[in-house]
Amino acid sequence: MADGERLSLFDRLTSIWILLAMVLGVGLGALVPGLPGWLDSISWSGISIPLAIGLIWMMFPPLARVRYAELPRLAKNRRLMGVSLFQNWVLGPFLMFALAWIFLPDLPQYRVGLIIVGLARCIAMVLVWNAMADGSAEYAALLVGLNSLFQMLLYSVLAWFFVTLLSGWVGGLTAAQVVPISILDVAGTVLFYLGIPLVLGFLTRAVLVRRRGERWYEDVFMQRLGPTAIVGLLFTVVVMFSLRGNSIVSLPLDVFRIAVPLALYFVIMFFLSFALSKRLGFSYEETTTLSFTAASNNFELAIATTIGVFGIASGQAFAAVIGPLIEVPVLMSLVDVALRFRPRFSAASAAKAEAVPSTFGDPK
Repeated sequence: MADGERLSLFDRLTSIWILLAMVLGVGLGALVPGLPGWLDSISWSGISIPLAIGLIWMMFPPLARVRYAELPRLAKNRRLMGVSLFQNWVLGPFLMFALAWIFLPDLPQYRVGLIIVGLARCIAMVLVWNAMADGSAEYAALLVGLNSLFQMLLYSVLAWFFVTLLSGWVGGLTAAQVVPISILDVAGTVLFYLGIPLVLGFLTRAVLVRRRGERWYEDVFMQRLGPTAIVGLLFTVVVMFSLRGNSIVSLPLDVFRIAVPLALYFVIMFFLSFALSKRLGFSYEETTTLSFTAASNNFELAIATTIGVFGIASGQAFAAVIGPLIEVPVLMSLVDVALRFRPRFSAASAAKAEAVPSTFGDPK
C-alpha cells in the first residue's frame, strides 16, 4: 500500500469495513442468544480458538513479508532499539497508570484493568497497522520480538510495581491489589500468538524464495497473500465485538468511562512517539514502526491475565476486553494520520540534501 494510486477500492474503504465489522459483532453478540457463551467455550488452555485463528491469520502475511536475512544488520541499530524500549516500557505504562487514576479514581476494578492493559505491549495487531501505514516490516518484526522477550521477563514485576506498590502510594493501602502472574503463563501466551505466525512466515518465505525466486515471491505471491491480512483483522473484530456485544449494549456508561482514557492513551502515545522519533532523525518507515509499536497493546495477554487472576465476570476483565474494541478504530484512524505525515519526511530529507554543499562544486 505504498502509493495512493495503487490502493484498491477495498483498501481505500478499510475504515468502513472495520466499522461494519464492529457493528456486526455487537449486533450478533446482543441479538443471537448464547453466541458469546458458545464462542467463549471454544478454547484450549485458556486460549480462545476463534480469536487465535483471526490473530494468526492477520499476522501471517506481514511476517511472511519480512526479509529475515536483514534482521541481524538492523538489530545493530541500538539507538532505535533503545528508543523503542523507552517508549514501550517506561512511557507507555506510566501514561496508562496516570490516565487510569485521573479518569477512574472511583472505579478500582476498571482502573486496575486499564493499568494491566498498559503493561501488555503489542505483539500482534501492530504488524497490521505498521503494514497498512508502510512502516518497516523488518523493524516491526524485531521490535515485536524485543517486546516479547521483555514481556516474559518484566510483566509480572511491572504488574506488582504499578498495581500493588505504586497504586498503594497514590491511593493508600486499600487501592493496592496483588496480581499473581506466572512468568510461564505469560511466556506460553506470547509464544503461542507470536510463535505460530512467525514460524509460518519464516518457512513460507524460505521455501518459496528458494523454489520460485525472490522476484516471484514479492511480485506475485505477496501481492495475493498480503491483502488477506485485512480479512483476518475483520474476522478478529467480529469475534471480539460478538463476545462482548451484550455488555456494550447493557453497560454503555461504563464502556464510555473506560473508553475515554483508552482513546486518549492510544492517541497520546502515538503522537508522543511519532514526534520523538521524528525529532531524533529517524526515517518515516522507522518512525511509523516505532509509533505503532508504542501505541498498540497486547490485549490477548491483558485479557488472559485479568480473567485468570480476577475472574471472567470481574470489572478488571471487562476493562481489558474493552481495550481492543477502542484500539481498533483509533489505530485505524492513526494509520491515515501517519500516511498524511509522510510527505513531510520527504520534504525534510530533500531540504537536508540541498543544505549539504556539493563536494564537486557548482556544475556549469
